[in-house]
Amino acid sequence: MLTFLVRRVVSALGTLLLSSVLVFLAVQALPGDVATQVLGRDATPDAVAALRHQMGLDQPAWERYGHWIDGALHGDFGTSLVTTKPVGGEVAQYLGNSALIAVVTILFAVTGSLVLGIVAGLYRDRWPDHLISTVSLIGMSVPEFVVATVLVLAFSVTVPVLPAVVLYGPGASTGQLLPAVWLPAASLAIVMAAYIVRMARTSVIDVMASEYVTTARLKGLSTWRVVTRHALPSALLPTLHVIALNVAWLVGGVAVVENVFNYPGIGKLMLSSVQNRDLPVIQAIALISAVVYVLCNLAADLGSMALNPKLRTRGGRIR
Repeated sequence: MLTFLVRRVVSALGTLLLSSVLVFLAVQALPGDVATQVLGRDATPDAVAALRHQMGLDQPAWERYGHWIDGALHGDFGTSLVTTKPVGGEVAQYLGNSALIAVVTILFAVTGSLVLGIVAGLYRDRWPDHLISTVSLIGMSVPEFVVATVLVLAFSVTVPVLPAVVLYGPGASTGQLLPAVWLPAASLAIVMAAYIVRMARTSVIDVMASEYVTTARLKGLSTWRVVTRHALPSALLPTLHVIALNVAWLVGGVAVVENVFNYPGIGKLMLSSVQNRDLPVIQAIALISAVVYVLCNLAADLGSMALNPKLRTRGGRIR
C-alpha cells in the first residue's frame, strides 16, 4: 500500500513538472514581443531593451523557467501585464468565485448522476432505463454553451426567476454571487452528469450479472442490501475515473459558461488574458489547471484503492 502511494505521488509530481515545462514553452512560443506590447509600437528600441532587461526576457529560456517555477512554488506568479497587480492574488480571487460554481456543480452532478445511473442499471431495458439513457445521450450531444442559452431563455426570460448575467466584479461577496450561481452550475452539471450516468449504468449492469451478486441473491438478501453492500462498491470503481476526468473538465468547461453569464471567475479571466496577451496570468491559469487535473486523477486512484482490497495487496494495480 505504501509503495502504491509513493508511486502515485511520484508519478503526479513528474506529470506536474512536465506540464509546467510544456506550459512555459507554449507561452514563450507565442508570436510577438511582450515588451513591445506593453510599451506600444511607438516605443524606442532603448526603452524596449530596458523593459526586456527589467522583465528578464534577455535571459536564457532555462533560466527564466527556473525563476518562474521557483516563484510559482512560493505562490509568486509574477505581475500582470495589464493590471500591474500580483498574478497570484488576482488569480486566487477569480478562482474563489469559480470554486463556488464548481462545488454546486459537483454536488448535484455527481450525486444525481450516480443515482440515475444505478436506477438505469437496475431497470435495464425498461422504461426508467430508456428515459434516463435518452436524456443522458442528449446531454452528451449538446455543448454546454447551448445548454446555458436554453436555461437563460427558460429561467431568465420566459420565467424570470434567476439573473441572466452577473453585474458584480471579481470582488463580489458570496451572498452577491449566490443567486447567479445556479444557472451556470446547472449548465455544467447537465453536461457533466450525462457521461457519469452512462458509465454508472454500464458498471451496475456488469456487476449485477456477476457470480457473487447472484450468490448473494440466492442467499435471500434483499435487493437494497445486494446493491448497497455488494454491487455498489464494485460499480463505483470504473466510475471514479470518469468522475475525476469530468471534475478536471470543469476548468475548461467553466470558461465558456462563465462568459455566457458574465460570471467573474477563472474562465472569464483566462479568456480576457488571452485577448490581452497577459502572459503571466495565462501561465498561472494553465499551471493551476494541470494541478487540478493531476489531483483529480490522484484522488480517483486513492478512492479505487479504498474501494477495492485487491489494489491494496502486492499484486493489485490500477489499469
